[in-house]
Amino acid sequence: MNLFSKCCLVSALLASVVVRAAGFGEVFERLKTQSSKADLFRFLYAVPKAGDLHHHSGGCWQMDSLYQVATNTARNGGNRFYTRVRAGTCEGDTNAWRQFQTIAAYTWKALPECQQKEFAALDELTPTQRVAFVNSLRLDQPGEGRNEFFEEIWPRFGAMGRSLDVFLEMTVETMKRYGAEGVRYLEPQTIPVGFVLADGTAVDPDEMSRRLKARLEQPDARATGVEVRWQVVVLRFTPVAEKKVEEAYDFVSRHHDIWVGINMAGREDNDKGHPRRFLETYRRMRHKYSGVGLSIHAGEVDEPNPHMRDTLLLGATRLGHGNNVLTDDELVLHLRSGIAYVEINLVSNLLLEYVTNYSQHHFAEMLRLGIPCGLSTDDSGMWDSGMTDEYMTAVTEFNLTWDELIQCGRNSLKWSFAEPALKQRMLEDYERSVKAFEQKWSTGEVKDLLAQVHPVAYGYAARRWGIRY
Repeated sequence: MNLFSKCCLVSALLASVVVRAAGFGEVFERLKTQSSKADLFRFLYAVPKAGDLHHHSGGCWQMDSLYQVATNTARNGGNRFYTRVRAGTCEGDTNAWRQFQTIAAYTWKALPECQQKEFAALDELTPTQRVAFVNSLRLDQPGEGRNEFFEEIWPRFGAMGRSLDVFLEMTVETMKRYGAEGVRYLEPQTIPVGFVLADGTAVDPDEMSRRLKARLEQPDARATGVEVRWQVVVLRFTPVAEKKVEEAYDFVSRHHDIWVGINMAGREDNDKGHPRRFLETYRRMRHKYSGVGLSIHAGEVDEPNPHMRDTLLLGATRLGHGNNVLTDDELVLHLRSGIAYVEINLVSNLLLEYVTNYSQHHFAEMLRLGIPCGLSTDDSGMWDSGMTDEYMTAVTEFNLTWDELIQCGRNSLKWSFAEPALKQRMLEDYERSVKAFEQKWSTGEVKDLLAQVHPVAYGYAARRWGIRY
């Protein structure tokens, strides 16, 4: 074949790809403009999805499932949990325990009798108490915001959050529900230190990792089709945060089969955790370690500040949230060069009031300027939402095209910290799945195809769009 023929063949192949994509883009536009909210959500639930790179373990647990696991001794390591249902009944009560803060049986047994009566076993809650308990772990009421989230909800997890058995089971439950939405990769953040068994025995971080890996290899976990790699998260505002960064590097380097990166989290409006505090620490760590991914929360604030640029200086290749990116013109130019990926969390940013409405959000500007970014869920269990809610928000609030939606998914896999072979396999599988999905929905009757989709809509979809199935 001569050069002219080869060029013609390549041009024809490229033209066919453009026609195919453009053709399905038209199908998608009709769905966006002509479907009910419920049908659009149903369609988006079926769309192949890629990775969730900004995903807090614990925060993404579905709370009804957590209650089921926490009250099932066959799954929670034989534990029994107690939660505080009343307060102020004991002499000298300091209210040290929050309402619905949860403790393990060994802690409850050590309390004075009067304080024991302020708690109820989770498996003995009345129906009303059970609903209130589950809802106390969600940000689902008007007026709740970041203070409720940071200062109240996380502490209520208490012993459930540090029970290794609960953690392992809820990891698999989370994989199941994300897998049902078409998500193929999760990169959760957690702290591998501080897990305990039912009797309070501390679990060494190395043993925690061994048990986690073993649980991920069980048939029910593998059947989800979801790959999981982990980040060690460091609370940035604590006095010992630099030491925790050093320990995180050491841990990830020794468990690189499933641990791939380090994150720093915590309220950025707490000035003790500013990025430049850690500059010398990260430089020393890079002198000693190689191949440790670095993704750091940055720009999850209301006001302009230099945190995002300083976070790039630390060496991060992924930025969590990036809400104030557009307040720094030089930073926008840097990011347009493709040096870092921004993890977009639409539902989170609204519920935590970093934006009061989506007209204030930076997402569309970043996406259409070519800044690498993609959708993630942050704490979907606490929002009572899922990945489809992020897709629905992106499509309805920012008028995303089909190509833009798929590019967000593609970006999430390209910028993951997964090992190269896994990353390549997932990218190829994602492209095949998208192509097959386009073919199916281009040639089939949309009404019939929608009837075949059985989505799960959580409380956020009901509150936001009135969607209930």
